[in-house]
Amino acid sequence: MENWNTTSDFILLGLFNHTGAHQFLFVLVLITAFTSLVGNALMFLLILLDCGLHRPMYFLLSQLSLMDMILVITIVPKMAADYLTGRTFISPVGCGFQIFFFLTLEGGECFLLAAMSYDRYVAICHPLRYAVLMSWQLCLRMTLGSWLLGAADGLMQAAATLNFSFCRTHEIDHFFCEAPSLVRLACADTSVFEYAMYVCCVLMLLVPISLILVSYSLILAAALQMCSNEARKKAFATCSSHISVVGLFFGAAIFTYMRPKSFRSANHDKIVSAFYTIFTPVLNPLIYSLRNSEVKGALRKCMDQCAALSHD
Repeated sequence: MENWNTTSDFILLGLFNHTGAHQFLFVLVLITAFTSLVGNALMFLLILLDCGLHRPMYFLLSQLSLMDMILVITIVPKMAADYLTGRTFISPVGCGFQIFFFLTLEGGECFLLAAMSYDRYVAICHPLRYAVLMSWQLCLRMTLGSWLLGAADGLMQAAATLNFSFCRTHEIDHFFCEAPSLVRLACADTSVFEYAMYVCCVLMLLVPISLILVSYSLILAAALQMCSNEARKKAFATCSSHISVVGLFFGAAIFTYMRPKSFRSANHDKIVSAFYTIFTPVLNPLIYSLRNSEVKGALRKCMDQCAALSHD
């Protein structure tokens, strides 16, 4: 171990050991990750290829699927290779890339979900002005802004984290490089950086979730004033899938980043990180496809076309 500490590489302690129960969980994670990749890729391609889904709402959904795909690719292959080969080293550059992509995608998804809530607000509260209030130009700006804000957060935190000197053992008690786990290994006083990181994470969470709460409060008020029960049910059905995704994503993120330091433990951090990096991405396409008649219709049409081609 002393020889390993003389190198600049880090050692990821991982999520699983080699007991029977953990081997079963490892296989379950691989199946979940594969399902997530297939489901999100299918959702992305379906929205791209079906003209009936070429609307701002579905474009934003395609970006959510793209973010989830990249997130799974960033985390799971390295974790699986480490577990299967026993070579758990990761270079500082590799560690920096993981921190950057992880924070870019998580931060971008926060703002993307806020943009999706605004889209639902306009569709339900101002349907006649939807084309003006949710134009393609605004949709593209919000999407680009989500990616750029996430990337800015990822770049700053990755650069600042790797700027520290690491004088302890280079063992990271996690299954991927996450900034808080890496900062614990630093020699210098990291309290200022940790406070800045905490404020940054709070802003990245509270600003989008505040916008989401305002949007859905206005939607709820508008739905309650609708005379028709059918219109009210349609309004709630339209938003229910998005609310499910928001609850899962922000619940896990708030638990991870807004807990006091005294309540944190490495095992809890790893379990929650596994939830929102591996399990949440597989739920997004399932929630949106099963609860959206237009997506189900487009999928049926695509399957019918594939079946027709196979018979020719």
